[in-house]
Order: sequence, then C-alpha cells, then structure tokens
Amino acid sequence: MFWFLLITMVVVVAAVTLAVVGGGDSEVLPEVAPEQLVDPLPTARPVDRADVEALRLPVTARGYRMADVDDVLVRLGAELAERDARIAELEEALAGAAPAGDGGTEGGEK
Repeated sequence: MFWFLLITMVVVVAAVTLAVVGGGDSEVLPEVAPEQLVDPLPTARPVDRADVEALRLPVTARGYRMADVDDVLVRLGAELAERDARIAELEEALAGAAPAGDGGTEGGEK
C-alpha cells in the first residue's frame, strides 16, 4: 500500500509540474484585443433617453473600461451644458417678449 501511495504522489506532482511549467513556448491563453463599445452614442445628432438606455459599456476584469466611461460622461456633460444654455436663452427671450405691464397673465385682467 505504501508503494502505491508513493507512486501516486509522484505521478500527481509530475503532472502538476508539467501542467504549470510545460506549456512549451505557447501561452496558456492567447492575448485578446480589448472589448470596445459596440454601439457608441450617436455623433450626428443629440443624445436622447433611448440612446442612454441602450448604451452598454464593455466590462473588463476589474469593472468597466475607464476610457469608455469617461468618454460617455464627457459627452453627456457637454450635451447637458448645451441644453442648459439653450433653456436659459429661451427663458430670457420669453421674459423679454412678455409685455412689462401684463403681470404674466394672458388675455388681460379679469
């Protein structure tokens, strides 16, 4: 029984050693190109809610790719700033178009 256990242990150690060291010159796992955004945000038009909901960022071993997340956040931040400026511009134009003595009611006084 002792010889059987000894021979089994030697075979297991040799198999593990060959598995760890003996892959030859080839890599165990081939190098894979990093995953890229499949459907990035549209560049020809403003981003809408459906674009943001459909966006799927590629996942890496430690989470999301920081470059992709940064690109999306920069784009969304720029579009939000642009929309805020447009809203302020329209509110200013609306305030300037309202008659001064009207008090904000339509159709005059009741």
